[in-house]
Amino acid sequence: MPFRDPDHPLAHIDNLRRAVHAAGVALWSWNVTDDQFAMDDQGFKLWGLPYSYSHEVKFEDLSAHIHPADRDRVRDAFTATRGIVGPYEIDFRILVGEEIRWISARGLGDDSALHKGHMFGIFLDVTGRKQAEEGNELLAGEMSHRVKNLLAIAAGLTSLTSRSTATVKEMAEMLTGRLTALGRAHDMVRPLPGHQGHAALLGDLFSILLSPYEDMGAFSGRIRVAVPRMGIGERAATSLALVVHELATNSLKYGALSAETGTLDLAGSSIGEDLELVWTERGGPQVEPPASGASYGSQLVKRSVSGQLGGSINYDWSLAGVVITLRLNGARLAS
Repeated sequence: MPFRDPDHPLAHIDNLRRAVHAAGVALWSWNVTDDQFAMDDQGFKLWGLPYSYSHEVKFEDLSAHIHPADRDRVRDAFTATRGIVGPYEIDFRILVGEEIRWISARGLGDDSALHKGHMFGIFLDVTGRKQAEEGNELLAGEMSHRVKNLLAIAAGLTSLTSRSTATVKEMAEMLTGRLTALGRAHDMVRPLPGHQGHAALLGDLFSILLSPYEDMGAFSGRIRVAVPRMGIGERAATSLALVVHELATNSLKYGALSAETGTLDLAGSSIGEDLELVWTERGGPQVEPPASGASYGSQLVKRSVSGQLGGSINYDWSLAGVVITLRLNGARLAS
C-alpha cells in the first residue's frame, strides 16, 4: 500500500516505481538455477501474457512467444550473459497474437552480479525504433537503387546523344533537355503505402513534362491532355518522360509547337489491360515522313516504347499534322 507520508523513505520507492511504469520499463529477475522468471505487471503486459499474482513465469513460457527466427539466439545469449562482465543488451522479436514486437532485454552480466542466485534486468518495447531503422535501411537501399538506375540511364543518354549531334553545344543542349525530363518524371514519383513501390499519376506526369512548351505559343491552352486517371510505376515514368521529351522536341523543331498557333492534343483510353495514347498535332507547318533512316531520337523513342513499355508506336504523316499512336502494355506501366 502506498505511503501517504511523502517524507517516508518507502514513499520515495513508490514514486520510483511510478516513474519506471511511466517510462514503459518492465522489471524482471531470473533464477539461474531453476530458470524461473519473475516479472512485474508491465512485463506481463509487454509479453501479452495473463497476469500471475506470483509474478513468476517459466523461461520456456517466454521462449514460446519469441519469434522462431530469434528463439535459439536469445536462449544462447541469455546463457552467455553469465560470462559477460558489465552491461549487456539483447534485441529480439516476440509474437503477441499476430503482432510482432521488438523487445530489448538489458542487465548486468557476470556471476558477480548475481544476488542470491538471481540475475536482474529490464525489458523495453523498442518496436518503434526498430521500425524506424528498418524504414531507414529500406530508404537507403531504394535511394541506392534509384541512383544507380539514373546513372546508367544518364550514361546511355550521353553515349546516344554524342552520336546524334555535330557540335558540343548541340550535344549539351540535347542532353540537358533529356536529363531535365528525367528529373521532372522523378519529381512526380511518390512512394506508395505499405512498401508497395513508387507511382505517379499519368495525367500529372504528362502535364508537368509538357508545361514548358505551353508558354511558347501565341495563346494559352495550346496543349491539351486527356488521359485516364491511373498510376504508373517508377520505371514506366522514366521511359514515358524520355518518349514525351523526344516527341515534344521534334514538334518544337518541325511540327505544331514550332508555330505560334499550333496545338497538341494528347488523348488516352484504356483498351482491355493496355493503354492507347494518341498524340495529335494541328496548326503547324506541313509535315512529311523522314527522308532517310530514323534519327537517334526516333530510335530512342522506339526502344523505350517497345522495350521498356512493351508496346508499339505508329506514325501517320497527315498533311494537317502528324498523328502518333502508342499502344502500351498495362503491366509494364505499373512497374
